[in-house]
This record gives sequence, structure tokens and C-alpha cells, in this order.
Amino acid sequence: MFFRVVRFTGVTEERFNAVVDRVQDSDGPPPGVEATGLKLLFDAGAGTAVVLQEFATAEAMEAAAKIFDAMEPGDTPGTRASVDACEVKLDITP
Repeated sequence: MFFRVVRFTGVTEERFNAVVDRVQDSDGPPPGVEATGLKLLFDAGAGTAVVLQEFATAEAMEAAAKIFDAMEPGDTPGTRASVDACEVKLDITP
């Protein structure tokens, strides 16, 4: 399992909610993105958001990164501060 972890700064509640609405109204990930899961995290007090995009393989994550990197900045919740491509080494969930 792999996660693309994207951190945004300068995020307002209005802009974050617009992204949430757009995702909920969609029929799934953008064409070419083979994500197996998505989590959107928002810290209103800090004006930050973290997007966790889950993938089954590193190759699927790399292909999706190219699509997400080409997105218009207005389609994101704020200013992209960092992007990490991670392999899950430990997952403790009930």
C-alpha cells in the first residue's frame, strides 16, 4: 500500500469545503488516477490541509502524481507546501 501525502497552506474553510463538494459530486478519481482511497484532513485554526491519496502500487501512485501535478492551483484547497510519496511499512487499525 502506498500513500501520496500532500500538505497545503493558506487554506480557508470555504475553499476546503468547495474541494470536498467537488470530490463528493464526482464519479470517482480523475481519469488515469487509480486511487484506492482518499482522506481529506483540515486544520481550520492553522489554515492547513493534508490530502492522503491511497494506491495499491508505487506505479499507480507515480502515474497519478503526474496528473495531480498538472492540476490548476485553483483546483486545490490552498498552496501546495509539500508532497511525499510513501510506502506503508506499518498499519495498526482496529
